[in-house]
Amino acid sequence: MEGAYGWHNLDTETLVYMKDKLAHFESMTWSEILVDAKKFNHSVNVEDLCTEAQTRLREIKQDDVDQLVSLRFSGKQRVWGILDQGIMTLFWWDPEHNVCPSYLKNT
Repeated sequence: MEGAYGWHNLDTETLVYMKDKLAHFESMTWSEILVDAKKFNHSVNVEDLCTEAQTRLREIKQDDVDQLVSLRFSGKQRVWGILDQGIMTLFWWDPEHNVCPSYLKNT
């Protein structure tokens, strides 16, 4: 995604960090990633994404999916993509957790 979630915004240090984190995910099963670590990594309904993300899905002709997968890299940092037949296609780098912001309950 161009703009706030684009890969073009990454510096070398962040790219190396991402490579290492993705390599760690590759050592795990999807059950370990999405079930055991559900608090951090999970599917999100497209309708719950920010307007900019929903618009971008239409622009890249991926608006026929119902859910995207969010993988947590650190506190706010996420990568987003589509999981299809065990293969995740990465779409966005979300360093500030803005694609689908979460809000604390009772605040």
